[in-house]
Amino acid sequence: MAIALYARKSIERENSISCETQIEYCKSVIKPDERSEKTIEFIDNGYSGGNVDRDGFQKMMRQIERGKISKVIVYRLDRISRSLSDFVGILETLKKHNVQFVSSQESFDTSSPYGEMIVKILMVFAEFERKSIIERVKHAYAYRSEMGLYMGGRRPYGFNLKDTVINNVKTKMFEPVANEIEQIKYIFENYSIPNVTLRRLMDNLIDNNISATTGSWSTAKLSNIIKNPIYVKADNAIYEYYSKRNANIMSNINQFDGLHGIQTYGKSKHTADDMSDIKIVVMPHDGIINSDLWLKCQKKIEKNKKLGNSVNNSTSWLGGKIACKQCGRTMTVTKGGKKKDGTQTRYFSCTGKSHNRICNGPKVTLYADSLEDMVYNLIAEKLQSLKGSRKKISTDNSNKINLLKNQLSEIKQSQEKIVNMLLDDSFKSDMKSL
Repeated sequence: MAIALYARKSIERENSISCETQIEYCKSVIKPDERSEKTIEFIDNGYSGGNVDRDGFQKMMRQIERGKISKVIVYRLDRISRSLSDFVGILETLKKHNVQFVSSQESFDTSSPYGEMIVKILMVFAEFERKSIIERVKHAYAYRSEMGLYMGGRRPYGFNLKDTVINNVKTKMFEPVANEIEQIKYIFENYSIPNVTLRRLMDNLIDNNISATTGSWSTAKLSNIIKNPIYVKADNAIYEYYSKRNANIMSNINQFDGLHGIQTYGKSKHTADDMSDIKIVVMPHDGIINSDLWLKCQKKIEKNKKLGNSVNNSTSWLGGKIACKQCGRTMTVTKGGKKKDGTQTRYFSCTGKSHNRICNGPKVTLYADSLEDMVYNLIAEKLQSLKGSRKKISTDNSNKINLLKNQLSEIKQSQEKIVNMLLDDSFKSDMKSL
């Protein structure tokens, strides 16, 4: 076992005491009965005490962990570290390996009761400092996110990052990638069609040779794109959508102008009905998808999540919607044999015939794939015919409507504040005193 003598001289203070002099002070406090023990010098010349990334210090700590050191002596406490949290962590390591710690100038000795008391006090302050740092980081993160500043992370599909300045702060903002944005529009427009599932949407992209620029298409990737509000043109409808779900809306209602996208911060896992753990911030980039289309897709994907994937195995998206013409009973999907390509044959059968034996109609094999394709084509044709007959609302009227909706939301907020004030106990007591 040996006694470690540690010295550090900061490069920031040229006139501070030299490492050689520090070592001499360390030697002066070695006890008479320890004179025969071996001493090892660890020196860091020109290192800051702001962190523990120092060659000499790290060598000393490795010797301590190997059980080669019985005591560490320094000139002053700040030679070992200027960070309270680092210092307490070092003391805990020394205690774990039964290593005493002594400061020559401050009469600090962990082998004495007084030294142990000081260590405990320092640990309390270190914990306080740690929690304070965490709080400051949280507040800084919240402040920057509420300003609409870029907070890092992966770029969302459809955007690149470009340098910008917001409120005199250098940051980054999203810039659209033309070909990816066209893919985003295709994804939302196609998914909004009633019978198009995520799986069918993925097949449509592949069949139309629309390749993802990063990775490959998957139902999970498409789901993440559809649920991401970064693409929506945030207007009053979007404000109401998140407000009803108890989300923390950090941006002013007037910022929901139908032009810009939004971003969410907080827990990634939350239910569609309760978003109280996330924050909503209007961002400086332009939105891509109109709110009515985005909300339509949210409603669909939320509904499908609750119902589960009804296309797998023996089920069909037409399940429960097809009835027997003869008896009026619903028709269920039944598994058949496998085709040569390995896919499962599915066909509809009348429950009145198979379960209740009350249907007198002929036994008919109605293949699910054929029926789904037929209904799909009929719906597509109907939607196409309706597309040209929709009435278009002018941009001016749309903006006026959004402005009026924002004003209505502000009135609702004022009403809620008045009701809360009337229910407040202090208000009631003030009224009684009158």
